[in-house]
Amino acid sequence: MTLLGTGAPAGLPRPDCPCAACATALGADARAATALLVDGTLLLDLTPGAAFAAARAGHSLGGVRQVLLSHPHDGPAVEVPAGLPQPGRVPDGRELALLTGHRVRAVAMDAPGTGYAVTGPDGRRLLYLPPGGAPAGLENGHGATQTYDMVLADVVGRPDGLAKLRAVGAVGPTTDVVAVHLDHDVPPGRELRRRLAADGARAVADGTTLIVGVYEDVPDVPRRTLVLGGARSGKSVEAERRLESFPDVLYVATGGTRGGDTEWASRVSAHRERRPGSWRTVETCDLVPLLKDDGPPLLVDCLSLWLTDAMDAAGAWDDAVWADGGERALRARVRELVAAVRASGRTVVAVSNEVGSGIVPATASGRRYRDELGRLNAAVAAECEQVVLVVAGQALVLRG
Repeated sequence: MTLLGTGAPAGLPRPDCPCAACATALGADARAATALLVDGTLLLDLTPGAAFAAARAGHSLGGVRQVLLSHPHDGPAVEVPAGLPQPGRVPDGRELALLTGHRVRAVAMDAPGTGYAVTGPDGRRLLYLPPGGAPAGLENGHGATQTYDMVLADVVGRPDGLAKLRAVGAVGPTTDVVAVHLDHDVPPGRELRRRLAADGARAVADGTTLIVGVYEDVPDVPRRTLVLGGARSGKSVEAERRLESFPDVLYVATGGTRGGDTEWASRVSAHRERRPGSWRTVETCDLVPLLKDDGPPLLVDCLSLWLTDAMDAAGAWDDAVWADGGERALRARVRELVAAVRASGRTVVAVSNEVGSGIVPATASGRRYRDELGRLNAAVAAECEQVVLVVAGQALVLRG
């Protein structure tokens, strides 16, 4: 399969768009609208310049016997190159059998467009989804549960679609997930690769030929990740983004509720509205049992509030109590938590504040909290495959 283009319908960079992502989408990061040439006989989506794109990739469209469109095309009609059959769409749920031995089944979407599940003569299966769309009806058991060898989808725009496919087993550990329909929502290059790797996906350049079913060395999704950042740095958004393409995430809120605190209620509400509807939420600071249990991924937000609760329980704010056993009690709680992180078999993304770079707190208790949080962050980071520091919404990878 050759990707004649991997970008959004308008391409990348977008014409006349002055944004930073478009300004840096040059060379290999420039992308034409997504189109796929399968085994030289099936063309999925006809885009301007498809014949030239195929020629640049060392292929010809002369052997194409079927052209299928996955989504409505805005703007003027695309000219059909001489010799190509007229493009069409397959009704949802219907299957098309080609003389070449390929079978194409139309997959219903939750947005305008059609997905295509293609089975080759050798039995290898790929799924191609349109921009902005996710499969519909999977939650009702109407989707195929056989695992695809390759999935090409709008991973950046619709990570929940990937989560749905994972939930029903259509995407498994061996599925090669390739991001297409790439737009200017994410800066190209290293940042795009980093975000896709967190989803268990990858991007390739226009003109790349892939063999469906052949193992690709895609970076493994880190099992334990610590996301650090200052106030309003975007650390919670970064943490949530890392799991939004996975189903059944358990969101662990350590802050609890604060009666009468309208500002806190507003923050909690904003966090809830961002979370996918399939996620569950539990409000607790008892993290060790959750880390010991098997289950779906955990998102812990955040360790700094967990530490506040632990210091409350140990009486660590009072100098006398701190000296008379409070310090030992807190150290034991931290060691227990760190050991649980080390032994956990779950995927864990934990959020914590980075407070050591600001002004020195004016009170002894404030300095104690700052120091203990620094120690906690360092201990948890030592047990994580990946550690990320978020500054001004930009994620800097410290480890992994």
